[in-house]
Amino acid sequence: MSIATPLNTTLQRSPLPSSLSVFSPIHTTTVSVTGTRKRCLRMVTSCVSSHSQSSVHNGVTDAVSVRNQIRLGLPSKGRMATDTLDLLKDCQLSVKQVNPRQYVAQIPQLPNTEVWFQRPKDIVRKLLSGDLDLGIVGLDIVSEFGQGNDDLIIVHEALNFGDCHLSLAIPNYGIFENINSLEELAQMPQWTAERPLRVATGFTYLGPKFMKENGIKHVTFSTADGALEAAPAMGIADAILDLVSSGTTLKENNLKEIEGGVVLQSQAALVASKRALTERTGALDTVHEILERLEAHLKAAGQFTVVANMRGTDAEEVAARLKTQPSLSGLQGPTISPVYCKRDGKVSIEFYAIVICVPKTALYESVQQLRAVGGSGVLVSPLTYIFDEETPRWSQLLSNLGL
Repeated sequence: MSIATPLNTTLQRSPLPSSLSVFSPIHTTTVSVTGTRKRCLRMVTSCVSSHSQSSVHNGVTDAVSVRNQIRLGLPSKGRMATDTLDLLKDCQLSVKQVNPRQYVAQIPQLPNTEVWFQRPKDIVRKLLSGDLDLGIVGLDIVSEFGQGNDDLIIVHEALNFGDCHLSLAIPNYGIFENINSLEELAQMPQWTAERPLRVATGFTYLGPKFMKENGIKHVTFSTADGALEAAPAMGIADAILDLVSSGTTLKENNLKEIEGGVVLQSQAALVASKRALTERTGALDTVHEILERLEAHLKAAGQFTVVANMRGTDAEEVAARLKTQPSLSGLQGPTISPVYCKRDGKVSIEFYAIVICVPKTALYESVQQLRAVGGSGVLVSPLTYIFDEETPRWSQLLSNLGL
């Protein structure tokens, strides 16, 4: 498989600690340092070296650098950034910025945590380098820039926003008009070693990996950051590999997805560095709190509390009537409490209060079923949080960490 790549530039890592590491092009400039300047240079080098206790090899640190704050990376721009901040706010983890142009912020409820706004791909890179401990980013970016690194661990894979999928798309005309599957695309006689299938994409790791796994040999990739949909019409690519949400943009550009051409499904996820969770003080406790807040809020999304009064002789008799209706079971079962009425100067129990939790999609049906068994005075209110005894994802995380 041949992969077209941009013009190569030789890069050299500057002698900074991992938390400040940058890359800069090599320049052949000769500098003479003598006397006091030599001593100053030695002092600066000494200060920089003592800043961190981690070493870097191929962009990945061997150990967690020494700092007290937990660092959480969040997307800095776009819809992903807005949705991330909205979700955290709904979980009572509002991000506070002194200045909206600053790249660092705080979450008052997590006093030991710093928020760093970064590009999604830089969040993944800095999780690997040890400059970040946690991050919220799309699974597509984790897969592309994490490249299967064992240090990246998915804490929560479904934060319910940023839904999309990475998919191969081809023109809906010409030689591709009757091609509707990846298998048919691979069997087209046009693709040879001299004239491979040309794919334009920004996913230069996942793209070749997907093609290799599906046995497509004669293919070459060209990199592009935007407007991929125009590449086939311009004649610079035969197909594109890009993120798809609704598919409207593909249709408007006479492109189509094909069967078997989906590389992965993606949405926003909470990601962490395994080394940070096991080595940095407080990181695991912070993740536990964030995870519980996320789980409780996401589980409650789209759920309603329904309260109604029912006349009955006792709680068991009322429960038996409720059990005849499929939408009135609640989470574990309905809560039934006596309603104490005052009649002729005496306290009596003639009604029972019913409390159940129902999905939004089944709300009206549940109200109708309550009425059918004698329910009245129905009250409905949205749920904000549902806290379980322990979130299953926490147990899974501990297992993944070997704890």
